[in-house]
Amino acid sequence: MQSLRTYKQKRHFDRSPEPKPEKKPGKPRRLFVVQKHRARNLHYDFRLEAGGVLKSWAVPKGPSTDPKVKRLAMAVEDHPLDYANFEGVIPEGEYGGGTVMVWDQGTYEPENGENIGSLLKKGELKLTLKGKKLKGSWVLVRTRDRNWLLIKHRDRFASEDELTVTSPASVLTRRTLAEIASEEGGNVEKAATGDPRSTPRSSRETRSRK
Repeated sequence: MQSLRTYKQKRHFDRSPEPKPEKKPGKPRRLFVVQKHRARNLHYDFRLEAGGVLKSWAVPKGPSTDPKVKRLAMAVEDHPLDYANFEGVIPEGEYGGGTVMVWDQGTYEPENGENIGSLLKKGELKLTLKGKKLKGSWVLVRTRDRNWLLIKHRDRFASEDELTVTSPASVLTRRTLAEIASEEGGNVEKAATGDPRSTPRSSRETRSRK
């Protein structure tokens, strides 16, 4: 539980629907998840299963499938494995208050060694992602302190298309951020800000009937 101490300290689980801290040892499934999170600002959280927890990075602009684009990824506290399926609304006033979506999910395979913890300590992890949206070879490389870069390698899955724009919805429920907020008691206007495709289903239906 040591690696989840910071996660626990930042949250009130009697107020937030986020999963409680629980480390789950055993044979790793090597899950990865990217969660789209409209808190104070819209960003994406990139998470990899390692050592019974989800190692996590905040990626302000989201992953890019263009090898020429290097996306800043800020290392943040470890999250419990159950967080990989968390989609919903964190109440305003709580840490990270806002709407969370499972934007992509799948498994990964390391390319430059098997000891994920050791590779992260060294500051470079090459990996193959097998998600619904993100696929192929990538690298996470530390530049300094908590600052990392998330970069797509050149392969058949590389593209200049901006997936965060062309594929904005949840891979679990097909909902947009605003739809999640609307259906789960969140701030719809805030969820839609900075995410132009994030229009609640009810609003689209209203417009279509005019």
